[in-house]
Amino acid sequence: MATAEISRRALFGRFRGGGEQLRPPWSRREEEFTDRCTRCGDCIVACGTDVIVPGHAGYPIVDFMQGQCTFCGKCREVCQSDCFEPLQVRAPWRLEAAIDKSCIELSGVTCRVCQDVCERDAIAFRPLLGGRSKASVMSERCTGCGACVGTCPVHAVSVDISHSKSEEMAR
Repeated sequence: MATAEISRRALFGRFRGGGEQLRPPWSRREEEFTDRCTRCGDCIVACGTDVIVPGHAGYPIVDFMQGQCTFCGKCREVCQSDCFEPLQVRAPWRLEAAIDKSCIELSGVTCRVCQDVCERDAIAFRPLLGGRSKASVMSERCTGCGACVGTCPVHAVSVDISHSKSEEMAR
């Protein structure tokens, strides 16, 4: 029987009522971020799209129901605790949109809101039999900005860690 490695922080996160929290772009690794973060709220105030909000224990998280990330870097600029990697070090994060099977296009209801708000044209719809369509996300175009999340009327869109982008960044 294989055992999964789980950090104490992740274990206690589950007890707090949640899994991992999505940190702002360019955040350091989770443990390093929470060790450095003083929960001052400067990054929350600096966010021009109000997508950074207080999460568990007051640490800043990204909530795409509030808006999208424009990758302006203001959160990083105002941080006095060095919780963020330098902008040129790596991509802001390894996130991309995902659309689940509750998408109403699969039921034959026309809705292309997620596609309409995507500035990078990362969401496309493929016609299916019976007047339905299936949404797909093009990984190479998706920045994980979250613009598509809050606009979905049935909450079928989420932004999650992309395994292909994780592998790409490891190289």
